[in-house]
Amino acid sequence: MRDEHDLRAFIDRIVAAAGIDDAADRESLRRELLTHFEDAGTSPDALDAALRRFGGERAIAEALRQAHQPPRPVDAERGAWLRPAELMQDLRFGARMLLRTPGFSIIAVLCLAVGIGATTAVMSWIEGISLRPYPLVPHQERLVAITGTTRADSGRDDVSWPDFLDLQRRSTLFDAFIAEKITGANLNVGDRAERLPGSVVSANYFDALGVRPMLGRGFRPGDDVGRNAHPDVVIGYRTWQERLNADPNVVGTTLMLNGLPHTIVGVTPEGFHGTFVGYSFQFWVPASMQPQHIDAGRYELEDRGARWIEGFARLKAGVTIQQAQQEVSAIAARLEQEYPATNRGRGIRLYPLWQTPFNGAGSFLPTLEVALVVVLAVLLIACANVSTLLLVRALARQPEMTLRLALGAGRWRLVRQLLVEGLLLSTVATAAGFLIAYWGRDLLAALVPPRGGVPLRLPAQFDWRVLALSGGVGMLTTILFALVPAWLSSRVDLADALRAQAAAVVAARGRLWIRSGLVLLQVSLSFVLLVGAGLLVRSLTHIRDANPGFSADQVLMTSLDLFSAGYDVPRAKNFHDGLVERVQGIGGVESVALSRMVPFSYRTFSSAPIAVDGYQSPPDQQPAASYNEVTPGYFKTLGIPLVAGRDFTRADDETTEPVAIVDETMAAQYWRSADPIDKRLQVKGRWMRVIGVAKNAKYRNLLETPQPFFYVPLRQNFTTQAVLLIRSAQSPGSLAPALAREVHALDGSISPGEILTMREQVRRTTAAQRIAVTMLSMFGGIALALAAIGLYGVMSSTVSQSRRELAVRMALGAGGPDLLRLVLSRGLLLTAGGMVVGAGVALGVTRLMGYLLYQVGPRDPLTFGSALIVTAICGVAACLLPAVRATRIDPLRVLRS
Repeated sequence: MRDEHDLRAFIDRIVAAAGIDDAADRESLRRELLTHFEDAGTSPDALDAALRRFGGERAIAEALRQAHQPPRPVDAERGAWLRPAELMQDLRFGARMLLRTPGFSIIAVLCLAVGIGATTAVMSWIEGISLRPYPLVPHQERLVAITGTTRADSGRDDVSWPDFLDLQRRSTLFDAFIAEKITGANLNVGDRAERLPGSVVSANYFDALGVRPMLGRGFRPGDDVGRNAHPDVVIGYRTWQERLNADPNVVGTTLMLNGLPHTIVGVTPEGFHGTFVGYSFQFWVPASMQPQHIDAGRYELEDRGARWIEGFARLKAGVTIQQAQQEVSAIAARLEQEYPATNRGRGIRLYPLWQTPFNGAGSFLPTLEVALVVVLAVLLIACANVSTLLLVRALARQPEMTLRLALGAGRWRLVRQLLVEGLLLSTVATAAGFLIAYWGRDLLAALVPPRGGVPLRLPAQFDWRVLALSGGVGMLTTILFALVPAWLSSRVDLADALRAQAAAVVAARGRLWIRSGLVLLQVSLSFVLLVGAGLLVRSLTHIRDANPGFSADQVLMTSLDLFSAGYDVPRAKNFHDGLVERVQGIGGVESVALSRMVPFSYRTFSSAPIAVDGYQSPPDQQPAASYNEVTPGYFKTLGIPLVAGRDFTRADDETTEPVAIVDETMAAQYWRSADPIDKRLQVKGRWMRVIGVAKNAKYRNLLETPQPFFYVPLRQNFTTQAVLLIRSAQSPGSLAPALAREVHALDGSISPGEILTMREQVRRTTAAQRIAVTMLSMFGGIALALAAIGLYGVMSSTVSQSRRELAVRMALGAGGPDLLRLVLSRGLLLTAGGMVVGAGVALGVTRLMGYLLYQVGPRDPLTFGSALIVTAICGVAACLLPAVRATRIDPLRVLRS
């Protein structure tokens, strides 16, 4: 601008662009604007500098249009917040302002989108895995899980079929009881055989769940009665689509499962996957088919001591789980009195779906709880970062705010405008966050390895509850954090601002304290997340290195299903003998054994009430122990040492005295200091002689506490379904051809199942810990990056605001290294403060992670020290660039300006 004439022409254009109708108002605005610009100085350079401070021609005209309204009382101004016309005007202006600063808008949206997306993803997993895990099943809030309990320990057990029927007959507070047991079957389609996950269920399964097959029907009453009496099957939608070519006439046809023809009576609708979290079931058979699909021919529907059911119940409307628990406990007490031989010391417990202990819901719950806390912390960090950006942006817009206040705009109007801009940011970020969450909906399943070759299904559930809750949380936190800079920007002392040429609106030190506090919050929260991730990483390392009591290295395992192949007991025994002999002859094989079960599998070990010579149990308890059926060589193959007695031999068969090998825990509990060798043990009414004591081993997972356990010879308690264990240095891939050749040499129709290392078998049980480690590490890294960005922004702004102070220091003799140390010390002071606060919070919070930790204390000094080092390095990196920029200030130019 060259002179005052140009200034007057410039003001006329602004007033005309503002669209103000009243002539007197236009003239008043001309005089007001002329006064503002003349106060800045009348030289061309001063006028140009004032124009840059107040903004361009369009910005000033828009501000005039927004501000030129009749003054009204504060109360009236507050009540006008939701006037549609003014709100739309603010939205349009806010959108234009965000588009004018694309760099700021993109960074703010990305920060918020990461926080909102992570929060939405975790909430959708909680909804889809814990709260409403069964699609198409109505009123899931009334479903409860049922398990058995034993008074002797705090663990759980399954429920027997007779007990289940008694619960069904005697209860009054339930609409239905549902029995089920996860299983798998070989499906023969043409010349192919595939392993499918499925379930053995009570006949009322589909009716009680409220799921109607899309083709055919469910099971009829009575289909779950009798031995192999009803070989019917309801197949899943995916089986119908992929393996039966979506044949609309499939009902009434035959499907070969485990070598037995089953009649297809129905097809479930698309989207129904059964009632077991993690798996998508492909078939359902009635409980009368239990011997065919569970325990290889052992009929257990009339055995009150055979506990295999993992059931559910539907509460009547208005009944609480506490009321229902009182009723089933009373029924269990009556069963205990009526059947003391099998039910002494046993009870029944109900769980809400999110605590279901026999599927993935219960095991994933602690991990999802930790993940929810973590993502909420990341969201807070992201919001604090955006709040810092908004403060910096508000500083740049102070001339605009000063001008609008001078022209009559109320303070509440300014606050509303800035909040509307924050709401726009939040809306865009929420939409982007939903896209991120939807894109990562299958991430949880990707972190969990398949079991038995069947991939897990752990989907996110995006219903209106998840979207409303996560969107509400995201918008609420964003608006709250936008309120701070909005309120600070409106607190302008207009007279001081005009005297200072509209540059110093809010005290710089006060604004800096607010921004420093936000950065302190970010650093402290990211420090807590780093400590949590470090603890879980160390814990997972200890779990992987833990001794399970057997050798997990150089041991391979595979399944052999002779029952499905139609083998009777004599023929199966001959096959087992020939197989062990042939596999033992493969080069590189050290030892071979068979067992009904292997450690760390999903299937449960056999369990039975026991009696021990010389041991008197409490009158209200029934001693029980789990056991496994194994062949000679099992302990050698798995590397389980015998501390006393001898191993099983080929002579320990069905023609000789029953024998058993107990573990150290069982020996100590029932024989105390006495030698258990040659003592007697009664199982299911049969007495056995103890011939050995084995070292304790882990049987279900690495975190379990030692429980009594014993082993019996497979020949004395025979099953046609067994697992082949091989000790060899070969990999599964190199051993597979030779193993298949030897199996086919015995029977060309039988093929070994998936060959797996025992190390992989153990690793699969650490899924919850690995997911927690991955989430905390990923989100902890994101949080630290956001905190570093926030620290960088504060330090950059501090350097910009302190240019005159730094210039004076340089003029008085301070060198570049002095300024570098000065700026770095200020930034590191913020970092140190955040670490101190974070350490205090972490000391309290990490104690809540105890159930996820293994051989690592929640106050582990190595973990805290590592987090301190990582946070300090990030703090130095964030402060270094602003510090270097401070050393390059030209003191003469700064002081002259």
